Amino acid sequence: MDLEDWRARIDAIDRQLLDLLNQRAQAAIEVGRAKGALGVPYYAPDREKEILDRLERKNPGPFPTEAVRAIWREIFSASLALEQPLRVAYFGPAATFTHQAARSRFGSSAVFLPCRGIPEVFTEVERDCADYGVVPVENSTEGPVNHTLDRLMDSALLISGEVLLEIHQHLISRSQDISEVKTIYSHPQALGQCRHWLGEQLPDVPTVEVASTAAAVERAATEPNAAAIASELAAQLYDLPILRRRIEDVSSNMTRFLVISRRPSALTGRDKTSILLSIRDEVGALYRILEPFALNTLNLTKIESRPTKRRPWEYVFFVDFEGHQEDPTVQKVLAELRMRCMFLKVLGSYPQAGP
Repeated sequence: MDLEDWRARIDAIDRQLLDLLNQRAQAAIEVGRAKGALGVPYYAPDREKEILDRLERKNPGPFPTEAVRAIWREIFSASLALEQPLRVAYFGPAATFTHQAARSRFGSSAVFLPCRGIPEVFTEVERDCADYGVVPVENSTEGPVNHTLDRLMDSALLISGEVLLEIHQHLISRSQDISEVKTIYSHPQALGQCRHWLGEQLPDVPTVEVASTAAAVERAATEPNAAAIASELAAQLYDLPILRRRIEDVSSNMTRFLVISRRPSALTGRDKTSILLSIRDEVGALYRILEPFALNTLNLTKIESRPTKRRPWEYVFFVDFEGHQEDPTVQKVLAELRMRCMFLKVLGSYPQAGP
């Protein structure tokens, strides 16, 4: 076959794909009607995970599995929009890394609602103005996002998912050369992730903290000799050149985002549970709450302490571990912890991020 023959074959395959996508969309509409009649939720993240896992196992290649997941995320998103579009609140404005994480989780067909701060994301979901919220919780370089941890203490919302996003920071400006930059704007987390690079390359240029990386790009777009540290998506949105790419100090820079909602997530077989607990201030107290995990071979993935802000030197612990609260072993451990802790709150069980 020559070049034109291969192109004709691709055109024929594209027509088949389009026909199959429309058949799938029609089936999704019928599923939506059936769900409406039964009164069950339209969105089923456990079902999506089941489909993605099955496609990954059956994919013979050479099409990459990561691309399969991305394409089917968009298929899920577009199909769901035919039934009932999801409303997703996120820490905005548009083009922040949280926006990027929300798009990667729910696809571009969801209705995205930017919020000025993390507390507002929680409020939008609590008031049923949004079905889901997406908030950052920790960065592999800079550590926890305290606003999210503080809000989890008081909110009745549940963690129903997580997103891991590889973070690349770029220096963005209308300046023709890096030597022309006189001020750098960005979010505190982004500035912290680029601290070493800034100290070496622009040691005398002042940095200014703003509410978000997108807000930083907006400032850089209007001020002469100003630059922002932000994502490539933000540069594209504001049509600004990138002066330096990937200026983060650690190449494996990742941020973990939480998906919050009013509904629990069903068991999938590869889950994680997050809890919040407080213990007495006495010798061996921390050991006693960690012991049940070891004895029952439950893998801890995170433990973080945080002041309660109610009384001086009173702390709570955020703990993540593998397993779902419906698992018998997890139920046993939670029962033991309730007897050993002053307070315990299950924040949610949800599918672990990643392929």
